[in-house]
Amino acid sequence: MNTTVTDVTEIDVLRVFCAGDGRHGNALGVVRDGRTHPDEASRQALAKELGYSETVFVDDPERGVVDIYTPGLRLPFAGHPLVGSAWLLDLEVIRPPAGEVWVRGDGEFTWIEARAEWAPPRTLRQYGSAAEVEALEVPPPGEWIYAWAWEEEAAGRIRARAFPGRGDGIDEDEATGAAALLLTAELGRALNITQGRGSQLLTAPGPDGIVELGGRVRLEGTLIR
Repeated sequence: MNTTVTDVTEIDVLRVFCAGDGRHGNALGVVRDGRTHPDEASRQALAKELGYSETVFVDDPERGVVDIYTPGLRLPFAGHPLVGSAWLLDLEVIRPPAGEVWVRGDGEFTWIEARAEWAPPRTLRQYGSAAEVEALEVPPPGEWIYAWAWEEEAAGRIRARAFPGRGDGIDEDEATGAAALLLTAELGRALNITQGRGSQLLTAPGPDGIVELGGRVRLEGTLIR
């Protein structure tokens, strides 16, 4: 008797850094069983097919070992994939290639602790008003730009948009944890960031170069590939 084996990949689809009403947030794909795509080439191909800002492959769900891909490249660290994966897997520690990241829950928020130097380089470009940021056109590929302005400086409230500039189909990133870490380190204070269409990211500088990054996560559903 002939037996046909079908390789099936289950992908949990999350929204990370949602607004208080549950809307918005950055899409994230999480492959809980990384063995279904055991090599870098197959992982990169799936990330490109899905087209999310990032896709995570879980190599050890108990220890929190994860591998992160955009549609075009592998990342040692990224904020929203780690917040989302930690929430989904209910972990206290998550381990991307960049290093050990501690996690804590605080009501509806999931927080991670990370170092700003783990974040890839970004151009942090300040504008005079939130309206200027909101009116920006998507720039041509070439430079990763995090455009921001104060909404209320005394309260640490910021309006931001992010333009990866990679030419990989992600013209604007809805919510960018790594850039929020860099901006927090530069300004040296806690921030409440509204990014993209209305996503919310919270940050707080800590001791020894650590920055906390927090947000809401919701599960949208599961894809089968």
